[in-house]
Amino acid sequence: MALIELSGIERVFHLGDSDVHALAGLDLAIEAGDYVAVMGPSGSGKSTLLNLLGLLDRPNSGTYRLEGRDVTTLSASEQARVRSERIGFVFQSFHLVPRLTAAENIALPMMLAGLPPRERDARVAAALRDFGLEHRADHRPDQLSGGQRQRVAIARATIMRPAMLLADEPTGNLDRHTGDEVIHLLEVLNASGVTLIVVTHDPGLGGRARRQLVMEDGHLHHDSSRSANLA
Repeated sequence: MALIELSGIERVFHLGDSDVHALAGLDLAIEAGDYVAVMGPSGSGKSTLLNLLGLLDRPNSGTYRLEGRDVTTLSASEQARVRSERIGFVFQSFHLVPRLTAAENIALPMMLAGLPPRERDARVAAALRDFGLEHRADHRPDQLSGGQRQRVAIARATIMRPAMLLADEPTGNLDRHTGDEVIHLLEVLNASGVTLIVVTHDPGLGGRARRQLVMEDGHLHHDSSRSANLA
């Protein structure tokens, strides 16, 4: 059974007198542990797809099954729980809470989920060590470099041990060297079994993934796994 199964997904936005089909009749399956790059020009549907996968948006029609469960029919609170427990997010702009330290930012999802303090402290300590942030635990985001902020963001995204990690242009605000370090961290997580889905404009970054999906006008224009199967 696939981790992700999309069937007949439609997402339409109403802009003035016109309808924009951000996703049109999308069928897609992604296996657990896969490493997928989603590419395509601006307006092709990449971000809409990521928002739907992350339960930040709902389709107008179609079915989204996550780990065999139809999540399109869940209530907002039920979807929030699935997001908290099974999905991690990494954004281009980090989205850290400015007034919280690195350790507090990492702990935030566990606090919201109600994990006991002892378990939170143990997981945060392990994450700070794993991501090379032990000496930055008490620093706020404005006291960290871009690479350190993204490492905090990745640690926060994975602290609940999600089934999949959604990364939206994760190296967009980083220099090439720091970006490579961040991608290596994400790939290490993928190698440990986390499904990694990366939205990127960078063909070099996209080429590192085992599978490339190219979006165009809301449609899946190219799927490298299908090309491989036909070869």
